[in-house]
Amino acid sequence: MSRPTGRVLTLLELLQSGGTRTMAELADRLGVDGRTVRRYVDQLVDLDVPVQAVRGRYGGYRLAPGYRLPPLMLSDDEAIAVLLGLVAGSRSGLTTAAATANETAAAKIRRVLPERLARRLATVLESLAFTQPPGETAAPDAAVLLTVADAVRHRRPVSIRYTDREGRRGDRTLHPYGVVCHQGRWYVTGQDPGPGQERTFRLDRVADARTLPGTFPAPDGPDPAQRVLSGFATADYRHQVALRIHASPEQLRARLPASVAVVRECDPDPDPDPDPDPDPDPDPDPDPIADPAAERWLLVDLRAERLDWLPPLLASLDRPFVIDRPEELRALVQAFAARLTTRAHDA
Repeated sequence: MSRPTGRVLTLLELLQSGGTRTMAELADRLGVDGRTVRRYVDQLVDLDVPVQAVRGRYGGYRLAPGYRLPPLMLSDDEAIAVLLGLVAGSRSGLTTAAATANETAAAKIRRVLPERLARRLATVLESLAFTQPPGETAAPDAAVLLTVADAVRHRRPVSIRYTDREGRRGDRTLHPYGVVCHQGRWYVTGQDPGPGQERTFRLDRVADARTLPGTFPAPDGPDPAQRVLSGFATADYRHQVALRIHASPEQLRARLPASVAVVRECDPDPDPDPDPDPDPDPDPDPDPIADPAAERWLLVDLRAERLDWLPPLLASLDRPFVIDRPEELRALVQAFAARLTTRAHDA
């Protein structure tokens, strides 16, 4: 590659990094004078690269937004990072509905890699293994994702055409608070302005999205990710379970994440046999909300389609607990305990 051509490509790379680059900065980085910089800019414009001149004291050159992505220049590390990101994103579900976009993007990059780097990359991909199987979840449509994300950024209402889990289709209006990816699925969370209820929708079930006039204020309270997790824990499932467990929030969250259960302070203490000889002058207790390691009685609410996974989970916690509801869970725990006792005697 000749030196002038190399400098033109270096100029393009500098402009692609974003912002406005002053004439003095570009001349210094390229090792040329201002007139030569202008000549290099003219060559980029001749190649249909949208370079804009910015006038004024802090003026210079910048890339204008255009309909076509200008040519990219990636270092070896950047090319490897992009390709590995495409592979990991495809397996985990972090892609749009156009699944072939990952493959075609990766193929374009690999075609122009130097042979030395291409061989090294092939070695990495051939030796790479994953502990989880490839994601099989549906991905959102790219146009839907972009429309919803733009509405989130500008606090604009959106109208979506949604298919629920029962297969019912309908149009919904939403004040979107954020887009969240959780376990290979994409969600949008926000408020339904009609009843004023918070709602969470799977983006792969949205067939169409369009921005509506107007704006809405930024919400108070938890961030979008926490709203989605709380929505999972309070979703309408077959069983509503209420437990009291003597443990620390850290111990509970290790087995019952926010997407599974809501953990709250429990008052009064359900322990029927309090300490008969308490410390007459105990140290002040730390704030239980501020100290996630402090053990105390906590109220756990969760919803579930099945209850059979809860007895072994409660046993694994190895902490005192009380079942408030449902009665069916109490019977399952008793049966599980009887099986453990029998197997321990037979061992």
